Amino acid sequence: MTGTLGLTDGAVGDVLRAASLAPSLHNTQPWLFRLAPDRVELHPDQDRRLPATDPEDRELRLSCGAALFNLRLGLRRHGIAPVVSLLPGPEAPGALAVVRRGWTTPFDEETRALWEAVPRRRSNRAPFRDQPVPVAHRTALARAAERERSWLHFVLDGEERTRFRRLAARAHAIQAADEGVRRELTVWSGERASADGVPRASAGLKPAPADEWAMRDFQAADRPAGEEYESDPLVAVLCSFYDSPLGELRAGQALQRVLLTATTLGLAVSFLSQAIEVRSVRDEIRRSLGGAVLPQTMLRIGFGSPVPATPRRDVEELLLPSTGHDTS
Repeated sequence: MTGTLGLTDGAVGDVLRAASLAPSLHNTQPWLFRLAPDRVELHPDQDRRLPATDPEDRELRLSCGAALFNLRLGLRRHGIAPVVSLLPGPEAPGALAVVRRGWTTPFDEETRALWEAVPRRRSNRAPFRDQPVPVAHRTALARAAERERSWLHFVLDGEERTRFRRLAARAHAIQAADEGVRRELTVWSGERASADGVPRASAGLKPAPADEWAMRDFQAADRPAGEEYESDPLVAVLCSFYDSPLGELRAGQALQRVLLTATTLGLAVSFLSQAIEVRSVRDEIRRSLGGAVLPQTMLRIGFGSPVPATPRRDVEELLLPSTGHDTS
């Protein structure tokens, strides 16, 4: 790792560790990095695809976009303004992004707050408190998405909430009937020896028919008597402005800025992804939103109790072999 973007080995390790703390579907961590003196390349890890749940690799690219946002923050932490090329093509075959060193930049307070939130962010699948999210917090989250050329739609209208809840339940039922989706969920949850997946400690409650929103069962322990999910979570749909891998990578960066902003505000967030993963349901949600934006993921937002971090792979496992040449 010596010399990458002029950073020390330790600084490069810090940046890549931060990138690895991004969220991903079933905590598969589907990203790899190639280092060169003049660049960091972000590649998808094809061995960590979920072909039944994510057949188009849409969520894989969202996850990689989230990792890219953390990488950008890490470089700014070390005084570097990152210059990012998305989908660079022949310049870096197979890469989703190439990041180079730009000008020197100060580490401002906003960036510092987001950076410090990186290791504290969690996908909180446990129940939230029945406490409304203030309007000012919603505004901050919406602005975070806009900063990354994406849109965050809050599902506030009662009729719309009912419609989206039914759509989420329909998507959940479709996936529950799909053997491949069930197998992937089983493989990546429960007690695991590897540093990935969703362990039982991070699984939330075992789903129940009375839950307002359909939740995945990550092999959670039996639900304690009387413990229920909150009755009225804040639900939001993160959207891109176009339907393409480029839009998904940008939406992934927006997702991470939203999640880190939520962390700085003391909010907890988890995913209601099933409604977006089933193409027919996703198309119906798009029509409900007017057709001009593309839904990329659905979020459940509120005030929760602390939950443990999910495991992460060592940085050394995330490195691709060098190409052996410097293109600077």
